Amino acid sequence: MSPRNVPHGAGLGFRRALLGPLADAPDAPIDFFEIAPENWINVGGHLGRQLRQYTERYPFVCHGLSLSLGGPEPLDETLLHKIRRLLDDHGVAIYSEHLSYCSDDGHLYDLMPIPFTREAVDWVAARVRRAQDILGRRIAIENVSYYAAPGREMDEVDFVREVLEAADCLLLLDVNNIHVNSVNHGYDANAFLDAMPGDRIAYYHIAGHYDEEPGLKVDTHGSDVIAPVWQLLERAYQRFGVRPTLLERDFNIPPLADLVTELDQIRRLQSPYASPREVIRHAASR
Repeated sequence: MSPRNVPHGAGLGFRRALLGPLADAPDAPIDFFEIAPENWINVGGHLGRQLRQYTERYPFVCHGLSLSLGGPEPLDETLLHKIRRLLDDHGVAIYSEHLSYCSDDGHLYDLMPIPFTREAVDWVAARVRRAQDILGRRIAIENVSYYAAPGREMDEVDFVREVLEAADCLLLLDVNNIHVNSVNHGYDANAFLDAMPGDRIAYYHIAGHYDEEPGLKVDTHGSDVIAPVWQLLERAYQRFGVRPTLLERDFNIPPLADLVTELDQIRRLQSPYASPREVIRHAASR
């Protein structure tokens, strides 16, 4: 994989609503982009050419929406072959998916929680290993927000760790989801973060959320990142070192300048903990 394709620094979701603002600000300080492959498979014409223009200039990562790693339905191997073609065609270094499921005799259009059981560990890990075989690379799985824990036999932190180990895959560590879950389910966010296997972290997600009521947070990706989440991200850099960090903003998308302000905050937090190699690579990309 060419160094040009390896993500670093602070990235942003490559959303079609941002294509105009990005064209108007070609030098916006964005280090990499993330796309949902399902939204770009078989897309040609003007949009396909626009994607190509950006993948030739920036590193990209792909974050899947519908593989349903924990679902009861057979793994969608046709989708995986299409994703591999997209990754290979655009030189995408990292593919990630949610540690959840979203299908059962059809798509559920939501990310459902996998029961925290050892049977589920074995089930999900086997599906991740098969996905990695088809894709020809290790994938990163994301710790997800959840609002109920049906059939729980183990803690979330142990479930995530055991899946990672059994599947021998990477981790997309969503910092906002740690904060949201810690409030909703009453656990210590710092302790959860500290228990993650840092050597498996491929990159981070950070986002805003919605306070439904005291003690209930909803992961919306529709608002600014709040102070406790920034603090948790800095703790991650202190503990594990700097990794590429993706700002998620899916709704209530503000002007590009406001998003860049949050990207700048990511880089400010990264700076004290970046290795000399990371500093040099970031400077060369500007």
